[in-house]
Amino acid sequence: MIGLMSQTFSNLTLILGGARSGKSTYAQKMAEQQAERVLYVATAEAGDDEMAERIAVHRDSRPHHWVTLEAPQQVGAAVLERTNDFQPEVILLDCLTLLTSNLILTLPEADLFTGAQSVVNQELEGLMAAYQTLQIPWIIVSNEVGLDLVPPYPLGRVYRDVLGWANQYLALRANRVVFMIAGIAMQIKG
Repeated sequence: MIGLMSQTFSNLTLILGGARSGKSTYAQKMAEQQAERVLYVATAEAGDDEMAERIAVHRDSRPHHWVTLEAPQQVGAAVLERTNDFQPEVILLDCLTLLTSNLILTLPEADLFTGAQSVVNQELEGLMAAYQTLQIPWIIVSNEVGLDLVPPYPLGRVYRDVLGWANQYLALRANRVVFMIAGIAMQIKG
């Protein structure tokens, strides 16, 4: 499990909620209010036509002057590389949920539980290193998957557990945590 001793970062916001709770819309409005130059980090991969359509709808919902970085893994390193030639005022990562899935699905089944924790821990450490290097506000979107039934299959349980630990890791470090439900934002930290 990810260590729980940490410092709180003054410009880190975590937005949690269920599917279709309004997380992304809220995060985009927050970023628009904070800055003109936004680096939008997209973690989704178009594995089929339906997902490609979802990505296109998401892309069309963002302000066209924002810079988009598609990074399904190693997000911290990709952000640092992209900021060599673009100096954002805010970074919006949407979303940790898909990033975690991308990482877990690369693992062999035999190494699923311990491997999932390890690769997600490394990803989170990379994110926090990039955050500390850049010293600008970050907004991270993630699903809260712990409010549902326990998945009936091992991969689902590992995913739920590891994402839950990742959310705890970020919530502990974030100075602001918002929980979304039915389009309503509830600030639960900060």
